[in-house]
Amino acid sequence: MLTYTFEKREKGSLYEQLYRFIRGDILSGRLQAGEKLPSKRTLAQHLEVSIITVKNAYEQLLAEGYIHARQRCGYFVSEVERPPESRQAAPAVPAETAKEQGWFLDFASGAMDPAYFPFTVWARLMRQTILEQDKELLRAAPYNGAAELRVAIAGYLRQFRGMQVDPEQIIVGAGTELLYHLLIQLLGRDKCYAVEEPGYSKIAAIYESNLVQVQYIGIDEAGLSVSELRRHTAQVVHISPTHHYPTGTVMPIGRRQELLRWAAEEDERYILEDDYDSEFRFVGRPIPTLYSTDENQRVIYLNTFSKTIAPSIRISYMILPPRLLERYRKKLGFYACTVSGFEQYTLAKFLEQGHFERHLGRMRNRYRQKRDQVMAEFLQGALAGRVKITGQDAGLHFLAQLQTVLPDAVLQKKAAEQGLRLAMLSDYYHEGGDARGHTLVVNYSGLDMQRLPQALRRLADILKEETPCTTN
Repeated sequence: MLTYTFEKREKGSLYEQLYRFIRGDILSGRLQAGEKLPSKRTLAQHLEVSIITVKNAYEQLLAEGYIHARQRCGYFVSEVERPPESRQAAPAVPAETAKEQGWFLDFASGAMDPAYFPFTVWARLMRQTILEQDKELLRAAPYNGAAELRVAIAGYLRQFRGMQVDPEQIIVGAGTELLYHLLIQLLGRDKCYAVEEPGYSKIAAIYESNLVQVQYIGIDEAGLSVSELRRHTAQVVHISPTHHYPTGTVMPIGRRQELLRWAAEEDERYILEDDYDSEFRFVGRPIPTLYSTDENQRVIYLNTFSKTIAPSIRISYMILPPRLLERYRKKLGFYACTVSGFEQYTLAKFLEQGHFERHLGRMRNRYRQKRDQVMAEFLQGALAGRVKITGQDAGLHFLAQLQTVLPDAVLQKKAAEQGLRLAMLSDYYHEGGDARGHTLVVNYSGLDMQRLPQALRRLADILKEETPCTTN
């Protein structure tokens, strides 16, 4: 007779517990195929539960195919293939998550400081959106995004980036990663895509996952090398000219014009301008976009609100040149917009009412102050005299070249043993490349300032173990 012990504190009803017990016995082989189960009344009396409890458990097992009924005979165990035995138990927490939770300080992550999010304003706009857009929220947004948001984005770009954009040119999507996928479908998998070397590795990974050919083009002090690009067969090039990641290079006008000439030489050449953190420039005026200087409609502009508002917002957008609009409608217009209307209308109000502009002003000031504090700790703290900083004028990261003879991999390993997660410039090269050795990529936006001095002392102690070399 089947005997089980029920837990009153366990979540779920008694019949759900009984269902799980019997299912487990069937999958483990303790109940064999063809074996007859006790009648509902008999099992109910044995387990001291109601008949309805056993009835509901049997009916659930029957519905899922674990047992079958024979008329006037009762219930029997079905032939069920047992799942393969796992060679090792699955970890309770994903390894990467557990590892990240264990860092004393993470220099590699570009996390946002949650204290900077405008919770009060955003909550008020959400309530306003519900009241004003109640019925509209239940309708699917157009394929390219809610008209209100596209108009608001176009207005912001015109006023603060000097870009003349028709709202119809804007495509809203849930993150730039999704937009990369759409662009591959729009431009074609038969094309070869060029990426910067070094560069953000996820971009190349997305292209390669879509089975397109990827070529890595080196950068110099002016950005992506057009002369090297000409030696390759790429037709589409993905660049971040306003602030390259991770070197921080800003592409000057001469190199931009050279790149635009390259694109105009053949009919199906395009430039994907990734303007991911252009809002955070701390010296001088904002750099004009490549899109604004393009006269041949070869630049596709991409930007995101993940850096400026919050990563969880997941709202990004791209601007297509007019020559690609009709192609997009025909090839990809059947896709539904991937961002909820609720968030789109809320963000539209955030832009229209000037909150985004004020929020950016506060963020620039806070991040400038934080950057200065982090740099001061590097230059005047435990690493004083053993570090050289570059690329600090824009964006939310800078480079710190350390005086050490330790190979980057060894330095990272020793730092990890001290609870420090480091990202080295050499990590951003596809195949090693000619990276400046011992160069740390410091993503400072989410750094815990209280832990930073102690973290740098730990790093300094590691460097003291080796004879320093001279910084180039």
